[in-house]
Amino acid sequence: MGMLDRFADIIKANINDLLDKAEDPAKMVDQYLRDLTESLAEVKRETAGVMAEETRTRRLVEENEAEVAKYDELARRALKAGNEDDARTFLAKKQQLVAKGESLAQAAEAAHGNASKMREMHDKLVSDIETLKGRREAIKAKVAVAKTQDKVNAVSSAGDGAAAAMSAFDRMEARANEMLDRSNAMSELNAKPADSAAELERKYTEAGSTAAVDDELARLKQEMGL
Repeated sequence: MGMLDRFADIIKANINDLLDKAEDPAKMVDQYLRDLTESLAEVKRETAGVMAEETRTRRLVEENEAEVAKYDELARRALKAGNEDDARTFLAKKQQLVAKGESLAQAAEAAHGNASKMREMHDKLVSDIETLKGRREAIKAKVAVAKTQDKVNAVSSAGDGAAAAMSAFDRMEARANEMLDRSNAMSELNAKPADSAAELERKYTEAGSTAAVDDELARLKQEMGL
């Protein structure tokens, strides 16, 4: 499995696992970004290694090309000096180096392709992380609003309960008033009826008492010469 495929599987597993266990989206997105950041560190290490391999293979190609040029020049010098056998030896070495150079060029091309893919993945991951950071703030804002709305709903429910309690107290007060009115009515009904003769008797009794007091007062004034 290539590095790209392996990395894709890691990311997919991380997000699927988090979604299965998600209770708080704000916490989930923080965890996901931490996982991506850790994965980015791994990708950086892998990318650096692949880029180093590209540099190494390119350097080998350049060194081999220099060797090819060197033995070509030596063969030319040998021919100028009239040493054909020496020139043949140098050309044989040059051919070996040319064959080797073909393999090195293929390796360098493959290393370049890998490095380009890894760098592209690295840059995209960095961009995705920055995008997700912006979306994280939006997600957290929505979660905060949802929690506030839950509190408002709870307070509204408590208000409904208070209104119900007030209604119940109103009913109890009305019941108490009814009981008091009934009790007062019973008191009136239980009271003895008025005795008109007794009232008159009390009136005249009090009047007689007052007249006796007046007579006694007049007698004392007469005795005292007043």
